Amino acid sequence: MTQPPQLGREIAERIDILGAISEMPDALTRIYLTPQHRAAADQLMAWMREAGMSAHLDAVGNVVGRYEGEMPGLPCLMLGSHYDTVRNAGKWDGPLGVVTAISCVGELNLQRKRFPFAIEVIGFADEEGVRFSSTLLGSRAIAGTFDERILDAVDREGVTMRQALAAFGLDASKIKTAARRRDDVLGYIELHIEQGPVLESLGSPVGLVTAISGATRLLIVFEGMAGHAGTVPMDQRRDALAGAAESILAIETYCCSHEGLVGTVGQAIVAPGATNVIPGKVTFTLDVRSGSDKQRRKAVEKLISKIEAIAAERSLTCHIARTHDNRSVPCAPSISLQIANAIRQQGHAVHELPSGAGHDGMAIADICDIGMIFVRCRGGISHHPDEHVELSDVEAGARILFETIANFNVSSKSG
Repeated sequence: MTQPPQLGREIAERIDILGAISEMPDALTRIYLTPQHRAAADQLMAWMREAGMSAHLDAVGNVVGRYEGEMPGLPCLMLGSHYDTVRNAGKWDGPLGVVTAISCVGELNLQRKRFPFAIEVIGFADEEGVRFSSTLLGSRAIAGTFDERILDAVDREGVTMRQALAAFGLDASKIKTAARRRDDVLGYIELHIEQGPVLESLGSPVGLVTAISGATRLLIVFEGMAGHAGTVPMDQRRDALAGAAESILAIETYCCSHEGLVGTVGQAIVAPGATNVIPGKVTFTLDVRSGSDKQRRKAVEKLISKIEAIAAERSLTCHIARTHDNRSVPCAPSISLQIANAIRQQGHAVHELPSGAGHDGMAIADICDIGMIFVRCRGGISHHPDEHVELSDVEAGARILFETIANFNVSSKSG
């Protein structure tokens, strides 16, 4: 197989083009089923066709490009990522994986290479879940696990998903047609920015993802007694915020002592919230993640016990609700081995790391083996306008994906 020419510059230029397709001129925002979302879809389909693929929008808004194999209708190796964004986003999260896959297929087409499998590139329509507060909508449709109750969810303007699909020119009743059979997909590979600082600290442009971490989210409410800040003695207070603060430090201490585990308190609401009033109620969140479900479940159990003990010691009432619980998704050893070989072939060390963020591969894992390639991003910054990938790292990721596709072993599909 002839090595590809430099693909990095083409990819970076296309990322810039997509990055200019935004609802806001000064802040990249491309939300599911908006006119800007459609403009991005049309641009991706145009590039897919230039690369020698057929291209269409499926019933949920995924952009689907197909490059046939040695004969039409063969099972496919699926590649891709998402093309929606959060509000005030960076331009690399999601589109890098879609655009890189398109460029790799375009080079294979120029070399007139066909394989004993087809290649499909998917631009997943809604991974972020910004508009209807439900993530992985595009990939769940492909996997056949789309929950049709979400069609009645409303956005902040009161528009239902069903109505938004119709305005986009799609028919909600046909979403099931997007689903793939297991026999039609040999595997799925996603290239994505790391969204963290590990690769930068290692001095490596790329990494091999071992698993997409599972996540548990808790909503915790401490209730004590509000009182005057100047008249209630310190030893007689039932300060809900002090209890929450002690709990937050306990969470940090526990997670710091267990490698591979992360815990985050991202929101806290203090009531009554006055300068001269002892806090009588605090509501805070806890997000616990790990690549190991066993580790995550044990941590959640231990942390709940610790939080309840702190509340009891401080004479606070404590209510804990589990609001989210997602399993971890391991990357398949068969596909990871092929990615690792490509990384070595390109002269890089193989650094293994889990993904703490969720990805479309979590849904696609229900129908096939998955693998992931991480590309270094500056400062580990993501979901922010400062998100950035150096051109040399774009090139490294493209060459590794190309090498993996070109040498993909069909027989590696697990039964």
